[in-house]
Amino acid sequence: MKLTKKSHACIRLEKAGRTLVIDPGVFSEPDAAAGADALLVTHEHPDHFDEGRLRVALDADPAVEVWTLRSVAGQLSAAFPGRVHTVGDGDAFTAAGFDVRVHGELHAVIHPDLPRITNVGFLVDGAVFHPGDALTVPGEPVETLMLPVMAPWNKVAEVIDYVRAVGPRRAIDIHDALLTDLARPVYDTHIRNLGGAEHRRLASGESTEL
Repeated sequence: MKLTKKSHACIRLEKAGRTLVIDPGVFSEPDAAAGADALLVTHEHPDHFDEGRLRVALDADPAVEVWTLRSVAGQLSAAFPGRVHTVGDGDAFTAAGFDVRVHGELHAVIHPDLPRITNVGFLVDGAVFHPGDALTVPGEPVETLMLPVMAPWNKVAEVIDYVRAVGPRRAIDIHDALLTDLARPVYDTHIRNLGGAEHRRLASGESTEL
């Protein structure tokens, strides 16, 4: 399986000529969802879900389908009947030849005064876990953890403890658009030295074989 990092929280997974895209939001490239055979969205925040980009992808290819939680599905399902699937914690499905299991229910706490929205994470082919905006521990082995490294709802100690709790072979940064290049080495050093897993960061557009 080939993993390509797009800007911020978006990744593309390719296998056997098919492409799965997770969280093409407004911080990602305009063509982040282009050419996808299937789309997964973890939650409704715009840095993960850009309704316009998903509509373009769905209009471009009638075979493209979306799997997401209810808050996002409700914005798309009427226009694309039968192609937008609502999923939640514990569900399992196959999308474009990828086996996906769903973990998690709620977005991480940004501040106690703000209501928490729903959020799901996706474990793809039992190997790659994208948690969205949460520190969900899936409770099953994970080879590659997509690690939300910088967000209004986390700090580096929590990021390190999350890597330890999941116990992946490798952690690859996502949710990094708010982190400046100047600060990246600080995060890299702490996560690499304390996380207990191989730590990598990929530039936007850079790929790796898993």
